[in-house]
This record gives sequence, structure tokens and C-alpha cells, in this order.
Amino acid sequence: MTGGGIGTLGEKSLHAALKDWYARPGDRLEAVVDGFVVDIVRGDVLIEIQVAHFAAIKRKLAILTENHSVRLVHPIAERKWIIRQNARGRQVSRRKSPRHGRIEYVFDEMVRIPALVPHPNFSVEVLLVHAEEMWRDDGKGSWRRGGWSIADYRLLEVTGRVLLETPADFRALLPADLPDPFTTADLAGALDMRRSFAQRMAYCLRNMGAIWVVGKQRNELQYSKERIEQC
Repeated sequence: MTGGGIGTLGEKSLHAALKDWYARPGDRLEAVVDGFVVDIVRGDVLIEIQVAHFAAIKRKLAILTENHSVRLVHPIAERKWIIRQNARGRQVSRRKSPRHGRIEYVFDEMVRIPALVPHPNFSVEVLLVHAEEMWRDDGKGSWRRGGWSIADYRLLEVTGRVLLETPADFRALLPADLPDPFTTADLAGALDMRRSFAQRMAYCLRNMGAIWVVGKQRNELQYSKERIEQC
């Protein structure tokens, strides 16, 4: 996952906090709809909050979207602080992570469900958040963290929200200075991000019907924001 993302480990506290933040008076929480438990039901709209791993709810979203308006809410950590705890859970340090999340990171997860975007009943709302990531010194974590486990995430505040309802809304996340046509190398350069991320973003946009393949430059596909005849 890209640097500003939030992993699946220890996501329960963050999910609960976001549900509390998002809910309004009159909403039904943890309601059963068509055999599925839905986080929030607001009138005719079903709201599902998913911190990460969209693949886990792909089938649920596809079925519910056929007969209901469904909004998928996803947080991206715009700012994150690392809290180190000893094995007993006592805090020993706190530092700001150098990694900053960006709205484009939604494509890290959308790669699992791009075909849902054109459906008129489906929308995505990205919440930009500040959060704390708890690391615990229990020897069970990744070697990259020196054995520290990610024990939990804690929501500090929601700093922004972006509603994406159509393929055009996702296409609007492309850099304004991107040439047309463009390759994923062009996209990576314009985003100042890795080529692998640009490839995921292009895959999503292409499968949403937001960009089109219009030719090749040597061995690279060329994409356009306008539907034209392929070269």
C-alpha cells in the first residue's frame, strides 16, 4: 500500500470512530439489509465504512447496489503520528510520520472494484483524516518495523471529504498538466509517485470508463481522457 494508506491490522477502533463521526440523528446503525449488516442506513442510502481491503466487501457492494443507493466511505491518513508502546501497552514515544496521504491513494483500493463506479447507485466518499498508529513492542510484527506490531489506529480528526459519484469525478483526479495522450510513465511523473501506482490508477480509470486506450508508444499503452478511435 502507498505511504498514506491505512492497513487492515488494528482497524477496529478507527472504523468505530468514523462510524460515530459520520452518523446523524435518525440513522440506523448496524442494520440488516438484504441479508447483509450495513454500517449506517440513512433514509434510502446505505453507507458502508471500509478502512481497507475493498476486496472483502466486493460481493456485498455489488449485490446491494442492484437495488439500493450505496455509498462507500474510505479514510486516507493525510497526517499520521506513530505511537510506540511497550509490550504492556504503555506509551513510550510519539512522532509524526513523514508520509502524507493524498486523495489519489483511493486508487490503491479501487483497483478491486473499478467496475462498480459507473453504476448510478454507487458512490465513494473519501475522508482525509489525522490519525495515530499504535506500534507495540511485542516481537510479533513485521521485520521492517523491527518486530513491532501495529496494535491499533486512533482517529484524531477529519480534515476533509471528497465525494466521487461518477467516472468523471475520478478522472478529475488526474493531474491538470498531464499530456493527452499519456502513458503511465507520464502519469507517474506528473503525480511524483511510483510507476506501479500510476499503473493501478490507469487500470482503475480504464475499467471505470473514465479514460481510453488510444495507441502505443513503443511498448507502452497510450491513454486519453477523450474517447477516440484507437491508432
